[in-house]
Amino acid sequence: MSAAPSGTKPSDGPAYEVLRNEKVGRYAVATRDLEPGAEVLTELPVAVGPKVDSMLCCLACYAYNDGSTLCSRCGWPVCGPDCEAAAAHAQAECAEFSRTGVRLAPVEDPADSCPQLECILPLRALLAKERDPARWQREVAPMQAHDDRRRDTPGWHSNQVNVVSFLRDRCGLADRFDEELVHTVCGILEVNCFEVRCENGALVRGLYPQTAILSHNCIANTGHTIATRSETGEQHRLKLHVTVRVPAGGELFTSYTHSLDPTMVRREMLSRGKFFECCCERCKDPTELGTNLSTLKCSKCDNGVLLSADPLEPSAQWRCTRCEFCTRGEAVRRVLQLISNELQMVEAGDSVEARETLFRKYRSVLHPRHAYMSQMRHSLCQLYGRVDDYLLDDLPDVLLERKVDLCRDLLAVADVVEPGLSRLRGVVLYELHAPLMYLARHKEEFGEIDSKEMCRRMEEAAACLSEAAAILALEDASTNEAAMGRAAAAGLLQLRASLDHMRQQHAQSQ
Repeated sequence: MSAAPSGTKPSDGPAYEVLRNEKVGRYAVATRDLEPGAEVLTELPVAVGPKVDSMLCCLACYAYNDGSTLCSRCGWPVCGPDCEAAAAHAQAECAEFSRTGVRLAPVEDPADSCPQLECILPLRALLAKERDPARWQREVAPMQAHDDRRRDTPGWHSNQVNVVSFLRDRCGLADRFDEELVHTVCGILEVNCFEVRCENGALVRGLYPQTAILSHNCIANTGHTIATRSETGEQHRLKLHVTVRVPAGGELFTSYTHSLDPTMVRREMLSRGKFFECCCERCKDPTELGTNLSTLKCSKCDNGVLLSADPLEPSAQWRCTRCEFCTRGEAVRRVLQLISNELQMVEAGDSVEARETLFRKYRSVLHPRHAYMSQMRHSLCQLYGRVDDYLLDDLPDVLLERKVDLCRDLLAVADVVEPGLSRLRGVVLYELHAPLMYLARHKEEFGEIDSKEMCRRMEEAAACLSEAAAILALEDASTNEAAMGRAAAAGLLQLRASLDHMRQQHAQSQ
């Protein structure tokens, strides 16, 4: 059994133990019954740093940097004196680059990816190994790097140039870090890192060895939150909790994929980036457990849909459920790539119209609840009520009802792919409460419903707020989702008071 993770109540003992088998290596199981929301562990990262293919950014706060503001000591990008002095930078690469005189080479276009930054996180991890060899040996050394499978990939050769040779030859660290170790660290980071969102919205990656013990499943039973800031100086602390009830002895799962991606996309990402083939129940089911997140419409008949004959085989045929039409997996992959590219372009802005246009465009191609339709719903339900010309006070009833439908369809999907106390469910419930309230008020104002029905509809909105507040209270207090949860709790108090007043008025009128 592993040592109790920091943050676990001593009286309860550790919430999980680490076991091992030939199929997945290490994995975690609950040591006792864990109810939804129960904390499993908390941990600080071994290292945090820019993603691969990151644009030029500050090496302390990770905000975009155009290359004009550089550290006075090492000549690498920072935002200013505060970031220059931040421990994440000053006590890591700054000390090494200052000593060796290695400077950031001029960058032609700061908006492009900056290969020079690829060395930062591996270097920080290597320095962490020197600072705390005991933790490294206990937590990081057992992690999988898949060096044998990575060796002939483009990523390996990129690491050889941008990380291994740069650190060992240019930075003069060959006597401290041998080539095999640096490659292995690159592999550990690639296979095991989690995405970290910073206070300014920047996305980086961090290595959390305890959390990485959990096996992947495309329907996870845990969720984690990472602090965007800390008053105590701790940076990016992660807290892991269960989202559904997990019985004693039940395996704990995390997910390295986006829950609203189709099976083909999820499995390719895991194979390419994490070096394993996911065979979970969701991946094996052509209908994705009835959600139809991968289902296409048949172009040859009415009401027919295309499903993969074998979702675990990328080249398998896709067959219509009503006619004889079939197509190859590669053709489906091309369609998904085309739609994904268009979706990424639309998601770069905050245009409601562009998303609705794309949504209408692919209604004849994708199942109504296909993953990409669900992703657009996710964006639209958050934009309606928040952007100019679409603020809640400006929305006609038809668009309020549109937002309600978007939220309800998303919740139906979330109930399957992110069940329980998931962040997705909490956010969508919060988005749902407002249009429910506005519609109820409008209908009462125009005499379409009586006061009793008005109270019933407001109670529905209150239930959404109550559940959203409970779910989002699990998020770290520094995150945007936690702020949304606090707003939900405050809104619930106001709505309850309003409901009490309405009932009093109704009773007096009887």
